[in-house]
Amino acid sequence: MTTLDERHGEGARDGGGPVEARGPAVVPLRRSGAVPARLTGSKAANLARAARAGLPVLPGFVIPPGGDGDPAALRRAWEELSQGGVRPLVVRSSSSQEDTDESSQAGRFASVLDVRGWPDFRAAVGTVLDSAHLPDGSTAPMAVLVQPMLAARVGGVMFGADPMAGRADRMLVSAVRGGPDTLVSGEQSGTDYWLSRHGRLLRTESTESTESTEPIERTEHTEHTEPGALLTRTELARLTLLARRARKVFGGPQDIEFGFDSQGRLWLFQSRPITAMAARPDRAARLLGPGPVAETLPEQLAPLEEDLWVAPMARGLAAALDIGGTAPRRLLRTLPVVTTVGGRPAADLRLLGAVPPRHPWLALLNPAPGARRLGAAWRVGRLASALPELATDLAADIDRHLAGIRSPAGLTALELATELRWTRKVLMSLHAQESLAGALLREPPRSRTAAGAAIAALADARARGVPDAQVVATDPVVLALTAPSLRGDGRLPGPPERTGRSAMVLAPAPRRRSGAPGTAEGPRLDETVVITVPTAPSQAPREHDGPPPPPQAPDKHDGTPQAPHEHDGAPPLPHRPSLLALPTREALRLRIRWVQELQVRLARETGRRLGLDAGRLGLLRWRELATVLDGGTLPIDLHARVARPASPPLPDVFRLARGGVPVAERGDGHGDRGRGASGGRAVGTVWGGRGPRPREPVLVVRTLDPALAPLLPGLAALVAETGSPLSHLAVLAREFGLPAVVGATDAVLRFPPGSRVMVDGTTGGVRDAPAAPEAPAAPDAPAGGAS
Repeated sequence: MTTLDERHGEGARDGGGPVEARGPAVVPLRRSGAVPARLTGSKAANLARAARAGLPVLPGFVIPPGGDGDPAALRRAWEELSQGGVRPLVVRSSSSQEDTDESSQAGRFASVLDVRGWPDFRAAVGTVLDSAHLPDGSTAPMAVLVQPMLAARVGGVMFGADPMAGRADRMLVSAVRGGPDTLVSGEQSGTDYWLSRHGRLLRTESTESTESTEPIERTEHTEHTEPGALLTRTELARLTLLARRARKVFGGPQDIEFGFDSQGRLWLFQSRPITAMAARPDRAARLLGPGPVAETLPEQLAPLEEDLWVAPMARGLAAALDIGGTAPRRLLRTLPVVTTVGGRPAADLRLLGAVPPRHPWLALLNPAPGARRLGAAWRVGRLASALPELATDLAADIDRHLAGIRSPAGLTALELATELRWTRKVLMSLHAQESLAGALLREPPRSRTAAGAAIAALADARARGVPDAQVVATDPVVLALTAPSLRGDGRLPGPPERTGRSAMVLAPAPRRRSGAPGTAEGPRLDETVVITVPTAPSQAPREHDGPPPPPQAPDKHDGTPQAPHEHDGAPPLPHRPSLLALPTREALRLRIRWVQELQVRLARETGRRLGLDAGRLGLLRWRELATVLDGGTLPIDLHARVARPASPPLPDVFRLARGGVPVAERGDGHGDRGRGASGGRAVGTVWGGRGPRPREPVLVVRTLDPALAPLLPGLAALVAETGSPLSHLAVLAREFGLPAVVGATDAVLRFPPGSRVMVDGTTGGVRDAPAAPEAPAAPDAPAGGAS
């Protein structure tokens, strides 16, 4: 047998050579007839191809489908390979449905090790053939691969690329003492070696710690990589050569099971394509994150919601960054400051100045940022003193416009289009001024937030018996506690805690909120925008078709709205004013939320006239809706559009890979970590694999038992206390696109069934997540954030 090193020599043929074909019952592994996968299965066909190319493959034979019907020929082949029953054998599955370019189906079918004697051999063949019967009632075509059982000193799995990092210029080796079966089954985690394409050792990670060591650099030439290492540098070099030769034979990087015997010879046990490579962003990909936009738009958005709320926000922030000289105008014109990933808003963190420069010393030598800020200093200085008055005027103009709008049901199509266009334009101004106010103005001590004022108003309304469904009509400030939604599924916070007979309102303490354009602080601002929050009388107000538009405008530009406008023609409700002083930025945030609420009602009225429910309406884009309002027709493909699938929250900091896949930056995540085995993030309910399957199940187990493979479809994520990223179930998780974490210490104890967890398969983070939203949130944690 031709091998990778001279030590194979004649010893490779000791103990039985290739079996001559004696009939249809068996096909020798080295015969050309073993190469077609349709006859011998993919596993045997790959080994036959490797053996013919000179790779170190053990001898053996294949029982094609139906070949076990010739016991005489089968016994002759067994006696020759087992040397009359003296040599133990391994009996393995070889189906055309496994080890393919599309799916490895790792560990799906049975293998039996250390088979001795003819009766045990026949039983092992039957076990492998029985595993071809799938849970769905079908039967996979199944051949049986028979080879000598090798007592390996060290074995493991080698990937010709790094599947977890998505890097083709790296190789990953995971080794254990003994054969690779304990590694791929998940019983042992193994010691991992990361190698360059040319075999240089980059780093190691032992089974005793999930944190990798620093890159190893040694000045002396030693045989072992480090004391007690499983693999020597020479053995790693031979594995590198094997990976390169297998890549050349099969035309791509391979997933290889290997073993070193007691004499130091290297053997290839299995070779299959790497079917699941993690997404890897380009080096120049933007650094994104929910950042400050999550306060206003915390949930997944429909396409129309993106156009109504994200696009004006992006333009408003770009204008604020340009005025402040924070970012180059060239980038602001070509890159959106805020974008969406799977319907979830995310901001460019570098444009917002939320992350430090990649090379801080080089940034100090770059004169462009300093010159840009110097050029903007004059206009920023003037703006800081004028901004409170400008914001007050803007708020008053918006209040006046809102109060003058009739009920959406009474507007013509042209008026609906005009009002929607006005809302998009005014949102740009509001977002720009709100961002500048956060960057340039200092909030006065003990200032109130819109959310705090809303909580107090909500508690007061509930104390007077006003139903939650009508509280917005009487106290529009409570909109600061909800997020905009065309579906109308936003919820108000739950009722306040009660102590005895009095209600205890849990209002947040005043705090400063960071501004998007930067962190520059302007002069102290004591001026505030005073608003009047209208409240209802003791009797319950009459029901309306949704809450009315925000309050009426004042006669003067003092930002003081009056009673809500009754859009159904009824006389205004009596009210009692309660003055609440809000800082400039908080007053602007509240107007943003009011304008968004007006957009929701205008869009819903448009959908009602078109016969579209809220879900179908959200599938339109703004230009399509505007075309319809201007007399056009609905898109012909609207009936075929489907809503976006629910997506988990975005990582705090991430980059986009091909296909728009978010890849978390290393270091994101919280809590105890394991090892990321399959990238992605998911939130779900812990499930142990038994009993009823909950919604969005996260399977949390002690070991990656291959018997769990049928449970993987439909899971949200997979977490195991032991195992390796190269275990069969980890490979299957990557194929299914499931976030998976292994080595999560005490995961079964820390995350009992029924609890909610967030799993990050990239960073290895597993932590508690908020419970599923079945009841309103507590009043001291406003849902959705203040606008």
